[in-house]
Amino acid sequence: MQSKNPTVEIWADSLSLQPFTKKQWRSHQDESIERVRKSRVRFQVTHKNETALEGATVLIKQTNSGFPFGCGINHNILTNSDYQKWFVSRFKYTTFTNEMKWYSTEKVQGQENYTISDAMLKFTKENDISLRGHNIFWDDPKYQPEWVKSLSPKDLQKAADKRMKSVVSRYKGEVIAWDVVNENVHFHFFEDKLGLNASSVYYSTAYQLDPKTIMFLNEYNTIEYSGDEAASPAHYLQRLVDILSFPGTYGILPAIGLQGHFGSGQPNIAYMRSGLDLLAETKFPIWITEASNDPHPNQAEYFEDILREAYSHRAVEGIIMFSGPAQAGFNKTTLADENFRNTPIGDVVDKLIYEWGTGPQKAIADSSGIVDISLHHGDYDVTVIHPLTNFSKTMKLSVRRGFSQETTIRVKMHA
Repeated sequence: MQSKNPTVEIWADSLSLQPFTKKQWRSHQDESIERVRKSRVRFQVTHKNETALEGATVLIKQTNSGFPFGCGINHNILTNSDYQKWFVSRFKYTTFTNEMKWYSTEKVQGQENYTISDAMLKFTKENDISLRGHNIFWDDPKYQPEWVKSLSPKDLQKAADKRMKSVVSRYKGEVIAWDVVNENVHFHFFEDKLGLNASSVYYSTAYQLDPKTIMFLNEYNTIEYSGDEAASPAHYLQRLVDILSFPGTYGILPAIGLQGHFGSGQPNIAYMRSGLDLLAETKFPIWITEASNDPHPNQAEYFEDILREAYSHRAVEGIIMFSGPAQAGFNKTTLADENFRNTPIGDVVDKLIYEWGTGPQKAIADSSGIVDISLHHGDYDVTVIHPLTNFSKTMKLSVRRGFSQETTIRVKMHA
């Protein structure tokens, strides 16, 4: 072990390192998924007189997954019915890849145009899809509206204040989260122009305008690439501390947004896990917000490794992929070809959607009238059928983290 700080001494006592095989790593992920993404549920089925009803059938169907697993969309969704059908059949969470950004809604100074983002919002609402707000500002100088780049500090302040109030007020209550100042660990366009606390001010203002919505610090390479020290987990945490220490942010609902844009090589899953472990110590929600990986002969395998590692981590509360069909221009992490046939990566995603959402289950009550079953967190329709009369009883069941395994759901059959 080495430290770049020559004044630091590192001591290790009784240190032991051993390699993991891929099979062992997957086994650990599966154990973690069973522990943090599922809960055991017990049903007890009885006759009207409360004696056990052996042989009763319990049918369980998930109606809504408890874990947000979604995919970004772009403006092509508005005019492509095949794209719409493909998306709606799979996902209940999304992010607009570009259409809500400042350079999309105010291409000319003073001429705001939310036509496309409003239409996309209408599509998500009609299909019961939850939306992340991406983004209010982007701190990378390259991705400012062209007219913004040459503004004086005074005029930039006025324009940014207007942008903040405009987009947050417009979509308040419509989004489940805001990426407030995108890539604020790597870049500092607003800090250079308006002072060191510029981004902290924007987090405070966004919170005042929309106090019930989660505010993300969204960044890349924090878990993807150990060589990018600027965005290391430690530097990310320090930036988050700086923002939350600023007056006016008390009470804010902070969250950690990790983009998850991986390169074309084999992902460093061990580094990813260590970064997640460190960030998890904050107890703040963590989302993978833009998961993707670049083309490679083993791209599908590598993308599955990334998604499984995120899903199996106790602190990760949602995953959004920046991927999609070729017809919509997703040419790096492509899930469906020009004819909407699955690519190998699309097969992986569909497999995980099925695996992470408990499919229809059928169980038979034992001699004590008991059915024990492990269910992924989510909402369920449950039907219990009498073994002799076919009398049935239906109920709704919500299984979430913290669901008490000591609870027995008692079902009394009256026929």
